[in-house]
Amino acid sequence: MLQEEVIETNQEEEPAGTESTPAKEPKREWRLRINYRALVQNLPYIGFLAVLALVYIANSHLAEKKIRRINQLGKEIKELKWEYINVKSELMFRSKMSEVSKSVEQLGLKQLSSPPQKIVLKKENEK
Repeated sequence: MLQEEVIETNQEEEPAGTESTPAKEPKREWRLRINYRALVQNLPYIGFLAVLALVYIANSHLAEKKIRRINQLGKEIKELKWEYINVKSELMFRSKMSEVSKSVEQLGLKQLSSPPQKIVLKKENEK
C-alpha cells in the first residue's frame, strides 16, 4: 500500500508530456579514498623507494659533475699543449746560430772566423 502511494505521488509531480524519470540517486563523493592501514603496512617499501630515488638523483648529479670536470681538464690540457708548442718554437728560434750571435754581441763576444784548435800539453816527466 505504501508503494502505491509513492507511485501516485511520483505521477502527480511529473508535468504533462514528459517521460517518467527514475528517482534521484544521492550524489557520490569523488574524493580519493585512502586505506590508511595499507599505507602504514607499505611504509617501509615506500621509504625504500624514496631512498632509492634520492640515491639515483645524487648519482646522476655526481656523474654530471665529473663530466664537467673532465671537459674542463681537457680544455686546460689543450691550452697547455698550445703553450708548450709556442715556447718550444720560440726556443728553436732563439737557439739558431744567428740569433745567439746577435744576443751575445752586447757582451762583446763575436763569432769565430777560424775553426777551433786543439791545444796539446806536454807532461814534465817526458823531458
